[in-house]
This record gives sequence, structure tokens and C-alpha cells, in this order.
Amino acid sequence: MDLQLQGKSALVTGATAGIGLAIARTLAEEGVAVTMTGRTQDKLDLAMASIRAVAPQALLRGICVDLAQAGGAAQLVSTLPDTDILVNNLGFYEAKAFADITDEDWAAMLDVNVMSGVRLSRHYFPRMLSCNWGRVIFVSSEVAAFTPPDMIHYGVSKSAQLAVARGLAELTKGTRVTVNSVLPAATRSEGIVDFLRQTAPQAGMSDAEIEAHFFAEHRSSSLIARMIEADEIAAMVALLASPLGAASNGAAVRVEGGSYRSIL
Repeated sequence: MDLQLQGKSALVTGATAGIGLAIARTLAEEGVAVTMTGRTQDKLDLAMASIRAVAPQALLRGICVDLAQAGGAAQLVSTLPDTDILVNNLGFYEAKAFADITDEDWAAMLDVNVMSGVRLSRHYFPRMLSCNWGRVIFVSSEVAAFTPPDMIHYGVSKSAQLAVARGLAELTKGTRVTVNSVLPAATRSEGIVDFLRQTAPQAGMSDAEIEAHFFAEHRSSSLIARMIEADEIAAMVALLASPLGAASNGAAVRVEGGSYRSIL
């Protein structure tokens, strides 16, 4: 299927690994000129090389910047004043008992997961409206719908992303700009595999056994009963970024394997 993205430009934050890298690769394969951000040049170079290995004609640019800080966002928008598609993917998670989550932990979680997207949207979104075309996509999480007790600060940050996205979408009425969120569940990456190993009930279990145990004990509602692949998330993001996805606006699109029990 031609997603009609040839000639568009995109900014993907946190794009050196995992979901962000998969999104950047998928968009590049569709002919989008993709700008990727990361905090270290070495990781950016490796990420861009991995995309060019499968898409030699990819139009890529890497910008090394720390978007957890307001100064990083200012640096980025100064370097890249405009983009057709903004994918607010940057984020992190951690498990921590509620009583142990310090003010500094809360501030860091909200700065990275929420404010990075707010700051960039504040710059690019009005420009999209003035051009009467654009896409803003927040990569949220299934935990935006049900806050896990062992990472409440993370759940709050992901719920906040949905609120920001829906509020921005309300400002697009009658335009060709859309704002949506995607809600992945546990997505295969080096980080999540390490995290799941901490849930293993006994030593010596294989990664496959650990994954099966996690879904049996901690995500028993998952209908696919497995981790999601990053490319599966990227495919949904690419569709929402496409002119073909124009009818989805203000939506929280679930890509979580059916773990959230709701008909809506």
C-alpha cells in the first residue's frame, strides 16, 4: 500500500533504538525525509546506518540533543524550524514503590515523557495549522489506561500525554492537521528484555520462558500473549502520519495486543 508520504518530512524523537528507531525506519522507507534525535552522536550514527542498510536511499538527519531540558528543545527547533510530521516518542520507564518516588523522580519523568512533547508541539503545531497540513503523534502506553501500582509516576506521565494530544486535536477542527496518540504494550527491545528478567520467579529461565511467565502472571489479559514487535507499532504510526489516516483525529489508538478489556 502506498501511504502517500513521499516528499513529507518527519521529526522522530528518541529514535536511536526500539520503537523510535522502527518508526524512523518505516517512515524513511515510505520516502519521508526523517530527522532523528538522540543524546549521543555515536548512537545516532549507528541508528542511521542501520536504516541505510535496508533503505539505501533514505533521507536521514541526526540531531544530538537532550530534550529533557527546555534548552534542548530550543536548540532543536532552531536547527529544524519546520516539519510535516512530529512523532513525540522520547520517553523512559522505571519500576519504583510509590513511597520511594522522590520529587526529583517525578520531575524527571514528566520532563522527559510529557514536557519534551509539549515543548516541541508548542513550536511545530501552530506552524502546521498555518500550513493547513500536519501530523502530531504521541507514543503513549497501555498504562495510560490503567496505572500500574509499581510505576505510578510513569502511568501519570502517559495519561498526561493523552490529555495533551486530545486538547491539541480540539484545536484542529476544520483543518487538515491531526493529533493522535498510540498506546503500545510491552514492546520487544533490549531494555524491556532486561526488565522482564527481573520478574523471573527462578534463576536459569530462558528469555522465552520469562516472557511466557510475564504474560501469564502480569499481563494475563493480553490476547496475543506475547511482546509486540517495534515494527508493529511503527506501522500504525506510519498510517496515522499518512494522508490515508486523516479520519483519525484526537484518538488514543490501542496497539497493545488486546490487554485492555474495553470495547471502546
